Amino acid sequence: MPRRRTAAALIAAVALLTGCTTGAEPHDSGAKAAPGFPYTVDNCGVRTTFKAPPKRVVTMNQHVTEVMLELGLEKSLAGTAYLDDRVLPQYADAYARVPVLAKEYPSREALLAANPDFVYGGYASAFSAKDGRDREGLAKSGIDSRLDVEYCAKGAVTLDDLYREVEEVGRTFGAGERAEEWIDGAKARAAATAARLKGAEPVSVFVYDGGDKTASTAGGGGIGNEMITRAGGRNVFADLPKPFADASWEQVVQRAPDVIVIYDYGSTTVEQKKKRLIEDPALKDVPAVKNRRFAVMPLSDVVLGVRAPAAVDKLADQLHPDRKR
Repeated sequence: MPRRRTAAALIAAVALLTGCTTGAEPHDSGAKAAPGFPYTVDNCGVRTTFKAPPKRVVTMNQHVTEVMLELGLEKSLAGTAYLDDRVLPQYADAYARVPVLAKEYPSREALLAANPDFVYGGYASAFSAKDGRDREGLAKSGIDSRLDVEYCAKGAVTLDDLYREVEEVGRTFGAGERAEEWIDGAKARAAATAARLKGAEPVSVFVYDGGDKTASTAGGGGIGNEMITRAGGRNVFADLPKPFADASWEQVVQRAPDVIVIYDYGSTTVEQKKKRLIEDPALKDVPAVKNRRFAVMPLSDVVLGVRAPAAVDKLADQLHPDRKR
């Protein structure tokens, strides 16, 4: 990691490295724009025009890091942070060459020390104002940013939002052709999954993210809900408008899910989560608990990132084992 510098020096260094401007028009430096540029994109209420691809990028949250690696953009990464689990094997070598700034989110000081000209966050928490990483504050330091669209969508998130995310990131970094190739492959995989599940009766699903007094679950506002639907399920908490929300255990009992999907991450193991569900006397008559019907998905599979199409297949295998590939 570069040695610490004064705030003024950091801002000056960042300004020199910045290849884009916030606003409708790019800087007129007299330099010829790169092929495919200028490119203007609206992302979660922030409009940015790029005259050239960003050169020093920090990613925060695993799923956006994997978007960059899938598009072959590891040389643009000046740093990364917040890994939920291991990156996919095909990204391991590239990831190993990227400096890790923090186990979770870096401080503002650590973020600026990487001299980024662009910060890409996967969750809204990546741009926490109280921690000095808000997008407006970064822009004042000459640093542009992007938030994964799952966390600013105004309605239900679908695979179309994922395709838009990959397309816009690809165009931002001059990797539009590679992005389109990935999108074509993802659409083909989604179509194949739909074909093998045709005619299957949807099973009711409760997602158990965690929690004791209340249940943290997947609501209807995130890509997780879309994935359940595409995998041949019906999310019993689809009426909750956020990607993640809390539900009471009484509601879980009332909605009587056939399958419980456990999200696997963090210090609480899958077996510990299963134990909590099985040993709760209030849940003993819930069909999923009574019949021990549990499915398991890594958290990094069920957010808006490049794992999603394959993850739908993985979930479909668990919800409909009679229709495995």
